[in-house]
Amino acid sequence: MKNRPQTPLNILLADDDIDDCFFFDQASKEIEIETQLTTVHDGEQLMDYLYAHIENLPDAIFLDLSMPRKSGFECLTEIKENIKFNEIPIVVFSTSFSKDLNYELSLMNILYKIGMTDFIRKPRGFVQLKEIIAEALAKILRKTAA
Repeated sequence: MKNRPQTPLNILLADDDIDDCFFFDQASKEIEIETQLTTVHDGEQLMDYLYAHIENLPDAIFLDLSMPRKSGFECLTEIKENIKFNEIPIVVFSTSFSKDLNYELSLMNILYKIGMTDFIRKPRGFVQLKEIIAEALAKILRKTAA
């Protein structure tokens, strides 16, 4: 990758599913883009982390929408309304909400209006997971290099 940074990308994953976190961590170690992953398991932990690390914010957040204590929707809104956090790219990383494509497209439009950078559906396979993480990070790197 031409614009690959010299230091690892600082990635924050907010997801309450321990298995999904484990596989995300493993997949992120096997992609071409070097990353350093931090994981939080609910929306309150996510916001606490951001406030505690205001001098060293993540380069990107992968955000599950369905989390306890504070939902991904609430976190996305709070992050994008805060001038200190609103430039952080946020990739919504979630399961499909419905088999109804129109519902999912409407949901995605709302999330983009709030400030989501990208939406990726959690895949079933590990190889697909590596591909979608690499793709999402490559998009972020292209946008930040432009």
